[in-house]
Amino acid sequence: MTLHVQHHISDELLLDYATGNLAEGWSIAVATHLALCPACRDRLSFMEHTGGQLLEATEVTAEETPVSDSWSAMKTKLKSQGTSRLAAAKPVATPTDLPVLPEPLRSYLGGDVDVLKWKALGRGAYHIPIKTGDTESQVRLLKIPAGKPVPEHSHGGRELTLVLKGAFTDGATVFKRGDIEEADETLTHQPVATPDEDCICLAVTDAPLKFKSLLVRLVQPVLGI
Repeated sequence: MTLHVQHHISDELLLDYATGNLAEGWSIAVATHLALCPACRDRLSFMEHTGGQLLEATEVTAEETPVSDSWSAMKTKLKSQGTSRLAAAKPVATPTDLPVLPEPLRSYLGGDVDVLKWKALGRGAYHIPIKTGDTESQVRLLKIPAGKPVPEHSHGGRELTLVLKGAFTDGATVFKRGDIEEADETLTHQPVATPDEDCICLAVTDAPLKFKSLLVRLVQPVLGI
């Protein structure tokens, strides 16, 4: 089995993770993506190393160069280096018997997908809310039936969707295992699970979704989505 992650964490989100500025819910999504993506692990290592160099340089040049200027220079360098690292990333062969849910996500849920107790969302879809220690995000595992769409929606804030099993399409773009999609208030979409198998995703949001369907909006408070 070959895993080739094509949709990665943004520089901004990965920088926040590297500097410890992400709330727990977002950090779960980033850490789970990192478990599946060697290229982003490499980017994270580079950021941490460069950040250490920045701190050392700041101590030496604090009277000559404002910290904000040094930080801006580092972000520019990280973006350039990160792009080249992703371009050079190659498919990685992975064993076929690995768990669907990598750590740390598996520990949050108490096991892999075969032991989980799913809650029905309707139309064959299921979810499992995941409790965290922060109030800035909502985290859940989603199972979308093969070939079926998610109700069309926009966003009241940011949404991260990480594919763990199967795949989904969003317009002309395909997201497979390890791929992560970042969405915000500017995006209205209707992802569709590919027809070969159910799609299992990790989804993190910081505001309720804005569904187009009146029926979905009516049951939204009950479902907690």
